Amino acid sequence: MNATDSSLPKGGLDTETLDLPGWKHSYSGKVRDLYVPADAAIAERFGHECVLVVASDRISAYDHVLASEIPDKGRILTQLSLWWFEQLGVEHHVLASTVDGGVPAAVAGRAMICKKLEMFPVECIARGYLTGSGLVEYRQSGTVCSVPLPTGLVDGSRLEEAIFTPSAKAEVGEHDENITFDAVVQQVGADAAGRLRALTLEIYTKAEEIARGRGIILADTKVEFGLDPATGVITLGDEVLTPDSSRFWDAATYEPGKAQPSYDKQYVRDWLTSAGSGWDKSSDTPPPALPADVVARTRSRYVEAYELLTGRAFD
Repeated sequence: MNATDSSLPKGGLDTETLDLPGWKHSYSGKVRDLYVPADAAIAERFGHECVLVVASDRISAYDHVLASEIPDKGRILTQLSLWWFEQLGVEHHVLASTVDGGVPAAVAGRAMICKKLEMFPVECIARGYLTGSGLVEYRQSGTVCSVPLPTGLVDGSRLEEAIFTPSAKAEVGEHDENITFDAVVQQVGADAAGRLRALTLEIYTKAEEIARGRGIILADTKVEFGLDPATGVITLGDEVLTPDSSRFWDAATYEPGKAQPSYDKQYVRDWLTSAGSGWDKSSDTPPPALPADVVARTRSRYVEAYELLTGRAFD
C-alpha cells in the first residue's frame, strides 16, 4: 500500500499525552515516548525494570523535531524493527509487542514492552558503503573514524569489508561526534568494545545480505546496545534497521559517484534546505510545517521500504 495522494490520515496520535492504564509516562525523546509500570501486576509480569516504548509519528531533521508528522511512521518503524529482530537471531530487548502479549490497545502496532537496559554511551555504526559524514572525512584524510581506506573511492563506493565507525552520543539538539575504536575502549573497556564491534558488524553483514536479496542496498546502519542488568549480557536495544537508523538504497538505480536516492526522510531534508521552504538551517528558527506532498512522499518511501524488505503489505 503506497500512499501518494491527499487521502492520507490527518494528524497523528499524541503519544505524549496518552492515558495508558497500568502505565505512567516517564520520558519523551525526539520521536519516542517511554512509559514505566504503574500497576503491580504489570511489574510482576514483565519485571519492575521493563519499559513501554511507544513510537510516535513525529519526525526530526537537522536536530529539530518538526511540527508536521508523518502518518503511520511509528507503526511502520516498530513493525519493521520487530521483523528484523526475528531475522537477526541476536539477543534483543523486546519482551512483548502485541495486545495479547500485554501492549495497551491504544498503542497497538506502534509499541513494544522492553527490558530496561544499561545503555552503552556509544552509537554503533557499520558502514559497507562510503557516503555521508564518512565521505566527508575520507576526502579530508583518506580515513573514516581513523580507519584507513583505499584511494580513489567516490560517493557510494562499496567497501571491500564493512567497517565499524562508532560515534559518541550527544545531548538532545547536538550532533553525535564520530570517534575511534580506541575511544570506545577508553569509555567501556576492551572486552565490551570488542563485543560491540563484533555484534555491530555481524548484524550489518546479515542484514545487508537479506536486504540485497530484496533489491535494496543497506549502505550503513546505526544500532545501540545495553547490558541486561539481570544477566549481564550485551543486548540489542532501541529500533533496528529502519529508514530512521539506516541508509537504504534501491539496488536497481545504484550508481557510485553520486548521491543515491534513499528510503528515508530525504524528501524532508531536501525541502527544508530548498529555497521554497524559506528556512535557514543555520538559524535558531524552528523549521516550517511540511507541505502535504512532502508528507505524502515521505510516508510513501517508508511504506515502500517496509514492504520491499518484509514482503508484507503495510495495512
